[in-house]
Amino acid sequence: MALIVQKFGGTSVKDRSRIYNVARIVADTRNAGNDVVVVVSAQGDTTDDLIEKAAEITSNPSAREMDMLLATGEQISIALLTMALNEIGCPAISLTGWQAGFKTDRAYTKARIHRMDTERLESELGRGRVVVCAGFQGINRMDDITTLGRGGSDTSAVAIAAALHADRCQIFTDVEGVYTADPRKIPNAKKLKEITFDEMLELASLGAQVLNNRSVELGKKYGVEMEVLSSLNPMPGTIVREVCKDMEGMLIKGVARDDDVAVISILEVPDRPGMSFKVFGSLAQKKINVDIILQSTGRNGNKDLTFTVPAKDAELAVACLKENSGRIGSSDIHVNRDVAKVSIVGAGMQSHAGVASTMFEALYEANINIMMISTSEIKISVILDKKDAEQAVRAIHSAFVH
Repeated sequence: MALIVQKFGGTSVKDRSRIYNVARIVADTRNAGNDVVVVVSAQGDTTDDLIEKAAEITSNPSAREMDMLLATGEQISIALLTMALNEIGCPAISLTGWQAGFKTDRAYTKARIHRMDTERLESELGRGRVVVCAGFQGINRMDDITTLGRGGSDTSAVAIAAALHADRCQIFTDVEGVYTADPRKIPNAKKLKEITFDEMLELASLGAQVLNNRSVELGKKYGVEMEVLSSLNPMPGTIVREVCKDMEGMLIKGVARDDDVAVISILEVPDRPGMSFKVFGSLAQKKINVDIILQSTGRNGNKDLTFTVPAKDAELAVACLKENSGRIGSSDIHVNRDVAKVSIVGAGMQSHAGVASTMFEALYEANINIMMISTSEIKISVILDKKDAEQAVRAIHSAFVH
């Protein structure tokens, strides 16, 4: 007998027919002799609808009350799915995040899991029940409801799998696995049989929306083998694990696009020790993540700093820099939001020369200009005009995937 954790996203439980489809998948898994824990997201666009309801009341809701509100979406899903499971003869019980044992820190709307108390989960499994858990949520030491941030249900599922030492964590989505590019936009994108944690983490962080990056981090840390597969089209999906058989056989595993990017430039920063620390230290205090950084060669005692931040943080970053203009020695700050980041990821890059050249040639032939470049052992990212992003993905994908 194996222990399987199955996570279903919002589209998989968006209406009655989808809920019964999920119930049959879960029941079949249990009837095959497995213990099953199910993690469910809020139905369809429920979370967005709840955010809109809050906006009708106030433009500045407290983070605590937003968590109280948003957590209700998952409670609807788990109750309905549990009803469906019981209706088809599969004994099940629903648990909220806190009933399932999720203990988090106090960072409302973006909480992190501190520990898992698995006593209730193990007790219900011991009674032969399928346990249906609300994803995305937990409780802090003040007994306040917290949420893990968008995409947090993936993280919830992996955390349960790690805590219970599950044999596999299956992430059911509306696509059939992890592809070399978004199959809805790139018709010839290929589904991968397997991908490493490191590759998947890069793709998730760079804009691929198949898995939440925190869930991949957790899977890698605790060695939880994950499978990404479709809830609508039953077939083997993509396995995410530490080591893959063909790590050197395929140059790249995917092309990702991220539109949540802004480029900020600070001109004429004094060229002396400590200035970069003052710039990025002030941003770090505001919890603003900085990605690609370029620094010009000093001239006339000054240098220019250019870097990227999430687009949603651009306004806060500019305000922070202007507030600290006296410390950093420049108030000449520019921001460009009409950009996108396009990246390629693959462990095969480590042992093959010419990967960057192939990527840049593809962009050159498509007449696309590159603004910034960032590289690591298994990825290359470029910043370019947002209007060119889709064409760039197609050109690069065609250059590597045949």
